[in-house]
Amino acid sequence: MLDELKCEACSIDAVGLNHSQQQELLAELEGWQIVQRNNIPQLEKVYKFKNFIQAWQFGNQIAELAEQEFHHPSILLEWGKVTVTWWSHSIKGLHKNDFICAAKCDQVIR
Repeated sequence: MLDELKCEACSIDAVGLNHSQQQELLAELEGWQIVQRNNIPQLEKVYKFKNFIQAWQFGNQIAELAEQEFHHPSILLEWGKVTVTWWSHSIKGLHKNDFICAAKCDQVIR
């Protein structure tokens, strides 16, 4: 299971996942999608909450997770929702680390 794995160091010479590898790992996640921004594939999910405080608390938990994994997402906090977007900046694409962290986000919510 992805949420049981630990991120590995991702250097600039690391190899990103190809389309079929991305789709295989995406199938292990629920509610995540791959979006293209500036020709960079990114893994994204919107989490919904009853109010701003719950969304804020979740955003803080994701920030703590990011620090533990030393892999940092984009976190958009809005009233009642948080959008989390993972991608590996150093390779300008998706790495297995992104899918590991996405799975761990889903564990935070449970």
